[in-house]
Amino acid sequence: MHYDIFNGDADGIISLLQLRLSSPLTSTLVTGVKRNIQLLQTISVNAEDSVTVLDISMEKNIEALLSSLNSGATVFYADHHRAGDIPQHKNLTALIDLDANTCTALIVDKHLKGEFHDWAICAAYGDNLIAKADALSAAAGHTKEQSVLLKELGTLINYNGYGANVADLHFDPADLYQALLAYASPFDVFEDKLSPFYQLQTAYQEDLEKALAIPALHQSDLLKVFELPDEKWSRRISGVYGNLLANQEPNSAFTVLTKNTQGGYLVSLRAPLNNKQGAGELCSQFETGGGRAAAAGVNHLPTTLLQPFIDVVEAYYHD
Repeated sequence: MHYDIFNGDADGIISLLQLRLSSPLTSTLVTGVKRNIQLLQTISVNAEDSVTVLDISMEKNIEALLSSLNSGATVFYADHHRAGDIPQHKNLTALIDLDANTCTALIVDKHLKGEFHDWAICAAYGDNLIAKADALSAAAGHTKEQSVLLKELGTLINYNGYGANVADLHFDPADLYQALLAYASPFDVFEDKLSPFYQLQTAYQEDLEKALAIPALHQSDLLKVFELPDEKWSRRISGVYGNLLANQEPNSAFTVLTKNTQGGYLVSLRAPLNNKQGAGELCSQFETGGGRAAAAGVNHLPTTLLQPFIDVVEAYYHD
């Protein structure tokens, strides 16, 4: 049996798209909402099995990874999040790059020698690597209008991944992946008026308008904090809203708080685009927190820790 395990955001979905467009394979899909990253522990494998893991932190899945390897399964692992100590094992192929200006889909793109390069560019846009994606798109010979379309599709796929659970989303990430697998190129998606692009486009605009109407909770030269209510729309928009804000003011960090049913917050932190460091380190100081240098979050931050969180972030970017 083969398992494809992938983050439910644009980077995870498009990383797998590239691999399966290149090497079609019947597999069991294992994914979830963007914040659900401890996915490897949900499967049990044996020596005859193979596993592909994409866009989830090796550090957060190390015990399950070692268990899979020790069972005799072969594992292909590509990612750009915190990895910890990478096991040296004959059954493991690990493509790990922690550079703040890359993403898993670009790692896979390099592995496939650019076979589905436009999809990789789309993923880079979705992962908010806007300058990188712009450069790649221009180098590929795309017009400004084509680049805008790739950016919008990447953003919409990423938007679909945010929520407390799959019920919050417009598409189960596994279903969205399977729907997009019908298109060899992202430009084919735009040609099909029944593609997921058009449904997500309408929903995104509706959610974004609600977020834009909410004023900042905290504001300084280096950090702005926005608090969204405990609603499905706010859980869906939280991550891409943070990306939008970061692109508008590249010298500022941004935090989007979404109230949750536990009486605290789901936290999305974006480092300043002109200083893409520290987000993962800062969020990891809080229980249930983690991420990468440019973008990170905390799955549950008690209200009593909100001010300490703001203070820690302010102090880091003022130094």
